[in-house]
Amino acid sequence: MPRDGTVTRSKIMDAAQKMVLDVGLSGTSVEKVIDEAGVTKSTFFYHFKTKHDLAATLIERYAEDDRHHCSDAMAKAEKLARDPLQQLLIFVGLFIEMTDKLDEPFPGCLYASYCYQSGAISADIMSRINDMMHFWRKLLCEKIDAIVAINPPRIPIENYQVADHMLTTFEGAFILSKIMKEPGLASQQLVQCRNYIELLFTPAP
Repeated sequence: MPRDGTVTRSKIMDAAQKMVLDVGLSGTSVEKVIDEAGVTKSTFFYHFKTKHDLAATLIERYAEDDRHHCSDAMAKAEKLARDPLQQLLIFVGLFIEMTDKLDEPFPGCLYASYCYQSGAISADIMSRINDMMHFWRKLLCEKIDAIVAINPPRIPIENYQVADHMLTTFEGAFILSKIMKEPGLASQQLVQCRNYIELLFTPAP
């Protein structure tokens, strides 16, 4: 009976992802990944032809997990509330809850790790990251459009810019937490993001 290579493949990817988040893609070598994963060189090259192949597979897995997590969080928020504003606030709250559970060392963001070294990364990999940023923008903008239809904002806004602001906060919070070695910083910034959205769409007294 042939052995299932899924476990070994995931083990290699997990080791590589941790290394990329710690030292960047340029500091991640095939040899180091092999040592960290505890596999042979032939096993590594059975699963991945090159380091680029590994990098592309890593971002594909990361993006797919991100897409599902984001969609699931929004679906849960929509089950818990009827009002679009409350749905968006719950959505952010779910990510606050998630980041509250993260401990040191803070994992960081694979998107950011790749973008820091975009010159050494192929256009197709960067395109995958770009697709995910547009996925987030579209999901958030659709919810903000629904909010504005019911609760006009207290100040003039462009809906997509508010969506981009939220995405910037989400990504920036992870980067800042990683750099400053303060895991709690991420959830604190998401709280500020939630406060901004609530204040923006709550009618003035």
